[in-house]
Amino acid sequence: MVKLPRAIRELTETFEKLPGIGPKSAQRLVFNLLHYPEHRLQEFADRLVALKKGTVLCGICHNVSEQDPCEVCSDSSRDQSQLCVVEQPLDVLALERSGSFKGLYHVLHGAIAPLNNIGPEQLFLHDITKRLEGVSELILATNPTMEGEATALYISEYIQQSGTSLLELQITRIGHGLPIGADIEYADGVTLKRALEGRRRV
Repeated sequence: MVKLPRAIRELTETFEKLPGIGPKSAQRLVFNLLHYPEHRLQEFADRLVALKKGTVLCGICHNVSEQDPCEVCSDSSRDQSQLCVVEQPLDVLALERSGSFKGLYHVLHGAIAPLNNIGPEQLFLHDITKRLEGVSELILATNPTMEGEATALYISEYIQQSGTSLLELQITRIGHGLPIGADIEYADGVTLKRALEGRRRV
C-alpha cells in the first residue's frame, strides 16, 4: 500500500480538525496547496500567524477586533440603551451588514451545549450583568436552535436571579424571522431586520 509523505498526512490531520472539513476535503486542500509556489505558501503561513498576533478580544463585548476596546464599544454615537447578546463574532458582522441595529453587542463565543461539555462557565456569559447600567433593553439574539434557546433562557433567569435592578430593563428575544435551526451568520439582511423588529419580551 502506498503511504503518503508524513508532511501531507500531518497537514491533512490539521485541516480535519477544522469545523466542516472532512478527511476528503482536507486531503484536497493539502494537494491543492502542493501546487502553490513556495512564496505563496510562505504568505499563507505568515497570514495564519498574523491571525493571532493581529487580533484581540475586546475587553468589553468580547468581539474580535484589531483594538481594545473595539470600534463598536468605542463609538459614542451607538445607542447605549440597547445591548444585543449574540453567540459568535460572525453574528455581529451579519447584524451590522443588515444595518438594522445601532446598539451595543455582547459576544458569548458559543452556546450552552451539555452534550459537548459546554456550560455557562465556558462562555462570556456571567459578565453581562456588569454591562446593564444605563441599558433599557437586553436583546437575546442567540440562534434559534435548541442550544440557542437554552442559552437565552439561562441568561434571562440568571439576570433575574442576580439581584440586578430590572425596573428599567426589558429583556427581549429576537423574533423568529429566522427559520428554526438556522444560524444568524447565514441570514440575509431583510430576514435579520424582520427578526429584530419581531423580537418579544422574555
